[in-house]
Amino acid sequence: MINFAKKIIFRTKNWGLKRNKSPKILKKEEDMAKPRKDGMIDNIITEELSEKAVLVGLITQQQNEMKANEYLDELAFLADTAGAVVVKKFLQRIDQPNRATFVGTGKLIEIREYVEENEIGLVIFDDDLSSKQVSNIEKELKVKILDRTSLILDIFAKRAQTASAKLQVELAQYRYLLPRLTRMWTHLERQRGGIGMRGPGETQIETDRRIILDKISLLKQKLKELDTQFTVQRKNRGKLTRIALVGYTNVGKSTLMNLLSKSDVFAENKLFATLDTTCRKVVIENLPFLLSDTVGFIRKLPHHLVESFKSTLDEVRDADILVHVVDISHPQFEDQIEIVNKTLREVCEATDKEMILVFNKIDAFTYVKKDEDDLTPRTRENISLEELKETWMAKMEKNCVFISAKNKQNIEELKTMLYEKAKAIHQARFPYNDFLFQKYDDLMEE
Repeated sequence: MINFAKKIIFRTKNWGLKRNKSPKILKKEEDMAKPRKDGMIDNIITEELSEKAVLVGLITQQQNEMKANEYLDELAFLADTAGAVVVKKFLQRIDQPNRATFVGTGKLIEIREYVEENEIGLVIFDDDLSSKQVSNIEKELKVKILDRTSLILDIFAKRAQTASAKLQVELAQYRYLLPRLTRMWTHLERQRGGIGMRGPGETQIETDRRIILDKISLLKQKLKELDTQFTVQRKNRGKLTRIALVGYTNVGKSTLMNLLSKSDVFAENKLFATLDTTCRKVVIENLPFLLSDTVGFIRKLPHHLVESFKSTLDEVRDADILVHVVDISHPQFEDQIEIVNKTLREVCEATDKEMILVFNKIDAFTYVKKDEDDLTPRTRENISLEELKETWMAKMEKNCVFISAKNKQNIEELKTMLYEKAKAIHQARFPYNDFLFQKYDDLMEE
């Protein structure tokens, strides 16, 4: 089976951009560098190419080896989602990233030798790279270089379907591109000083920066108009209670959305399968409410990328109840919970909303039972599902439920919890009888 990855190439009009690549690759890029009739933005071209990739990460004082391996595993999942085939991972222990090449000189030579011997076409770094770092690494490795953010942007561009999502992705792409224009103009840089010898490189960079800033301004205006429409739509939804599904990416939010609303939202075992905010009306017993599915969060995702998805954040801000979906089968699910909560606090300003914690994928949960004579300390993999239930039930004051959306386990328990929470908000907002119909039990209580 052939795997593909989006190939991103920055195109200039007649400036003959070269990035220290082989003649064969340059010829391919020249053939590709033609005006597009469609696409996300004018100066980015995408084409499906089969690529093998290697990943590069660091072990630092702030990031131990176990954490670095976790990040690389997630980066590998991102690369797989984009279509690349990860063949090797490189880790280097270093105090702090090298300002010039991110990794040390010896490690860079080791990566170059492996890339040349195995015909690797793509090297992905687990952190954001500066334009200087990308330029220096490309000169040494002579292959395409991506960092974590550019890889995520590539997946965003691939997943965006609606006009709103495409505009949001385009805005995120331009914001990412703006501070990285320098490396696109190396052929126009000044070679030597003196009167009459000053080149147009700096002037052209400033011109291009103004063009991108104008496009960012235009995109913001278009998104503002769309946001006005979405605001009207949300107001027209009336008095219904609003519930939003939030959580880390690939935890099963869309699958749960389909199950509760009986809809067909796209769901896949890939990262960022959902970029478009989806809202559906759900009826449980005699109470209707609105359920929204939002884009998932991820580690090391810059806030400006999250902020590009303003419509998603507005859904979270306007929600009465947040349903935080967690993949309990993931070894680091507690870290994922903290990352989502931190993002909700810092970006979504959703600290005072009522929250239900839904632990999904209990069907995929596994643990290793310790022998009675084993005196070594217990680790996360030695904790059973029942122990986790007791711990989190006590911690969340029973505002949590353990389910399997795939196998439909404990869904009725979740529906009951959602009904009680939504009913309390509905009755507080509208004290008079305003349900679809009166339940027999409620009539007896009256």
